[in-house]
Amino acid sequence: MSAYSAPATLNAAGTEVITTLGGKYISLHSASPGTTGANEISGGTYARVATTWGTESGGVSLGSAVTINVPASTTVAYYGIWTAASGVTYVDGGALPSSETYGGAGTYILTPTYTAS
Repeated sequence: MSAYSAPATLNAAGTEVITTLGGKYISLHSASPGTTGANEISGGTYARVATTWGTESGGVSLGSAVTINVPASTTVAYYGIWTAASGVTYVDGGALPSSETYGGAGTYILTPTYTAS
C-alpha cells in the first residue's frame, strides 16, 4: 500500500492480516524473525500466547496485553504473530520497544500492535 492509502483501505488490510489469516498467537524472538518467524526463543516454560485484537483504526490494530514466560539466559528483542500456538503460519512481527536480557527465568508483558502500511 502507498503512503496515500485511505483509512478504510488500511483498516481492511489490518482485518485481512489479523482476522482472516488468523494471526492471534504472539511469540518472542532473540533476533529479527524476518519473513519466516526465525529466531523464536525456546526452552523452559516458554510458549506462544493468544491475544485478542481490537477493531482497526487508521490501519492500526491493538491486541490485548499478553504475558509470555521467558527462560533463563535469554534475550528478547522482537515479537511475532502466528496462526497457532506452535508451528503453522508466521504472519508478521517487529522489534520490541527495547530488548531485554533475562539472567533467570521471567516474564515479558507485551501489548501487540499491527500497523498496515
